[in-house]
Order: sequence, then C-alpha cells, then structure tokens
Amino acid sequence: MSYNRREFLQKLGFGALQLGVISAIPASAWASSLSYGQLPRSSPEAQGMSAKGILDFANAVETDRLNLHSLMVLRQGKVVAEGWWAPYAPDLKHTLYSLSKSFTSSAIGFAVAEGKLKVDDKVVSFFPEDKPATISANLAAMRVRDLLSMSTGHDKDTTGKLRESGSDNWVKSFLAQPVEHEPGTFFVYNSGATYMLSAIIQKLTGQTLLEYLKPRLFQPLVIEDVDWEVDPKGINTGGWGLRVKTEDIAKFGQLYLQKGEYNGKRILPAAWVEEATRSHIMSKGSNRKPEDDDWQQGYGYQFWRCRNGAYRGDGAFGQYCIVMPKEDMVIAITSETGDMQGILNHVWNHILPTVKATGVPADKGVQAEMQKKIGSLALPLTPGKPASELAAKMNGKSFKLADNDLKINKVSFEFDKGWCLFRVTDDKGEHLVANGLGNWKIGLTDLSTMPLKLVLTPVPGEKKTKIAANGAWIDDTTFEMTWRFIETAHYETVRCKFEGENVQVEFKRSLAIIGNTKDPRPVLNGKAIA
Repeated sequence: MSYNRREFLQKLGFGALQLGVISAIPASAWASSLSYGQLPRSSPEAQGMSAKGILDFANAVETDRLNLHSLMVLRQGKVVAEGWWAPYAPDLKHTLYSLSKSFTSSAIGFAVAEGKLKVDDKVVSFFPEDKPATISANLAAMRVRDLLSMSTGHDKDTTGKLRESGSDNWVKSFLAQPVEHEPGTFFVYNSGATYMLSAIIQKLTGQTLLEYLKPRLFQPLVIEDVDWEVDPKGINTGGWGLRVKTEDIAKFGQLYLQKGEYNGKRILPAAWVEEATRSHIMSKGSNRKPEDDDWQQGYGYQFWRCRNGAYRGDGAFGQYCIVMPKEDMVIAITSETGDMQGILNHVWNHILPTVKATGVPADKGVQAEMQKKIGSLALPLTPGKPASELAAKMNGKSFKLADNDLKINKVSFEFDKGWCLFRVTDDKGEHLVANGLGNWKIGLTDLSTMPLKLVLTPVPGEKKTKIAANGAWIDDTTFEMTWRFIETAHYETVRCKFEGENVQVEFKRSLAIIGNTKDPRPVLNGKAIA
C-alpha cells in the first residue's frame, strides 16, 4: 500500500499542509543460525560502536540493582547485543504495561490511513448509546487527538474509575467522568484515554485491537504468540496488558526508526510516525531539572520524547522501546525497577557515547571481558544455604493453618536433593510450586495468592502462570522461597519460619519490596498435622 504524504496529513486534520545471555557476535557466526523473522545479528564494532559501552551499562545497572530482565541493542538495523538475566529468557513474553500504548497508537495510525477516522473526530461521536444525558462543553470538544496526546482535559487519570466503577461498560464510565479542563490544553497521564482508543478501533472495525493489529503490524513484523488483556466486555485494555517478547519490542522500534518501513516494505505511513513521535504537549515532570528528566521533554501520540533527540514507548517498572534516530539505534529493555530514570541515565551515560559514525576497531581485551560478563547474567537466587538439618524433619510434613483472609488452610513441604516441593491448599484446591535449591526450577502455577491478582487482570483463558522458583535456608529455622513470574515483571518471596510443631508463613510481593512498604496480606500461622 502506498501513501501520499499530503493526503495523509489531511486525514490527520492538518488541512492542506507527521538465560542470562547477552551477546555481541560477528554477523558471520549468526548467518546460518537465525530463525525466520529474527533480526540480523552483528557485533558492536562492525556497526560503529564499542562493546565497552554495553559492558559498562550491564555492570552499572547491576551495581544500582535496577533489576533488568532483558536488553537488546540495535545499530543500523542489526542486533549488536542482547541479554536476558536468568531466569528470564528470549522465548518468554513479558508484560509491557504502558509500553502497550505505543502499539495502540499505531492502530489509530492504520485506521487514519484507511479512512476509518480522523484525529479531529469527536470522541462522543463514536458512542452515541453510551454518552451521558448531559454532555459538558469540554466532553463535547474532546477529540481523538486529545486521547492520543493525554490532553483529554481530565484532572486525574480515569483508569481507577473505570476499573472500580462496578460497571462492565468502561466506555460509559469514561464518558461519565467530569472533564475539568479544555481538551488539548492540559496534560495528565491517563491510561483510560488509551483504553478509549482501543474501544474506538473495536467500534469502527468490529475487531478487537489485537485482531485489528495482527495482519497490519504483528504479521509483517513476524511478531507471534501475542496476547492482550481485555475489559469485562472483551475490549482490549489498550493502555496496558500487551505481552510480547523482547525481540518483538526491538522490531517495533526498528519499524519506527525506519519511519514505518520494515524489510523494505511500507507498513505505517511515514507521516504518522513523524506525527506520533513529535511533541504535542509538555508533560508534567518531577522535581528534577528538565535537562535531567526524560519525562519533561514532551509527549506525542502515546510516545514520550527523550533527551538526546530520542523518543520512546515506556511502561511501568522499566519496560522500554527507545528509538535514537540520530544514532540509527533502537534499545529494548524489560525490567522491574523503582528507578526508571536511572535506567535511561545509564543508556545516555554508557551506551550513547560509544556510538561512532564509522567502524570501530575490535578490542580483544574488552571483548573478552564482555564475554566473561555476558556468560553470567542472572538475577540473584534466594540468599542462604541449600540445606539445613531441619529439612529432613520437615520433609513430608503438613501444617493446618488458622483461618485467614487468603483462605489457605494447609501447607506442606517435601525436601529432596536439589529441590523443595511446596504445597498449598486453599478454597480452590491444591497448588504446587517446585523450588530449586541453588538453581531455578521452571514450571506453572495457578496459586491464587500470586502478586498478579492486585497488579494485572489475567489473560482470558489462561489458568496458569509461568514461574521460576528457588529456595534457601536463610538461617537454621527459616526457609525462604523466591518466585519469579517470568512472563511478567514481578516476583514474590515466601518466608516459612519453623518453631517446634509450628510454622509461620509470610508472603511479600516485589512491589512492596521496591516501595519499601508492608505487604497487605496476613502472616499465616499453622500447626503440624500428626
């Protein structure tokens, strides 16, 4: 499909006149090993940058405990470095949080190109059956472009109101919210606005956002096995909930870097890419100075502007698709951090300065150091000993728990060489988690106390979540487990303290650990069953 730039800008409303692996491998070594749809591989030096910057970046994010899960660096269209901190791995999807928004923006770009809507169309025009009886002047004035640029006029994010309204009609709930400011004049980050973009796509096409994007975006980029959360009516959430692999994020960034082209084919109009990634409104920053803050560079159509002439899609806890047009680079990152600015600082401080205009001579010493580092990327195991004298006494023991809000009535332990099987019985039945001792054990769980229930709505049809688990004795009487939900950003620790015939079980999710807050769930107390 070809696009006339002038016609497309008119559609926009502009009148006559936008596991633990990180590798840097010579391209020749990859030529015969790439699978269908994979990006080409090369070395940093062959693409005009030094491996030292990537090595320094990996060291820096670990020193600062930024809890990265994956990294992929592209230069001149080739992957020059890629890494997964075990137990995360290249074949695993990862929850994107608000990085999902940039994909939703792309769907609007396709719909504009196909003549299905204009960005100046009024939001209420799409939902005559859901609009309130009295429509305020600000609501009446709200346009698609205001949804795209987070300038709907709402004083606060509407997402909580949608999810907590008690209604299964989120569109109606959104339209019922007061619009305190003139649309287009006031920025507030508003995932409910992105949800409405998804609802508009479904209303216009009869397809969910995911269905609409598959032949237009995901299939051309060879992005497979994608899923996206939905609202009670089956509308994709739009502003969050998309899950794809790290390389898929990188492909998406490369599409935008190439102004809508991929593998020599036009996918998105270049005019949309330009328009979506330029600043439309100044965002609200933090207490940092604007020159130090990547959240004070302006906001586009579901993309953030960055320092250094870059732009990005980003999601909570450090999910990044960073596009650097001047350097011809894309960087994809997944993580769970409380310091998102810290990750970007390390990109600018370590990776960016090593980029040169021409080839860089290989430094064998640096390459060797990098290879040593890249062979050991891993998230920390539970600190402690793999064995305790108490393990033999607790092996096979079950404990009846006192009544609790989690409705867990029994736990039991099976210890063997190299693993511990933890059994939980609640009102839904028995659930198992196999924990490695000194290593990760990969499996599935349907345990209802997992941290996802307060963070994410499970993908429809999925009853089990992928988990990597390990445990250790942190002292002679306390066994602690770490459970990483490896297609999400999150993990959980479970501490079991034994005293005679009694056990105390305490859950703590990673969000509480990051925020240094108390986990809201009760400590469970149990007595051994004879």
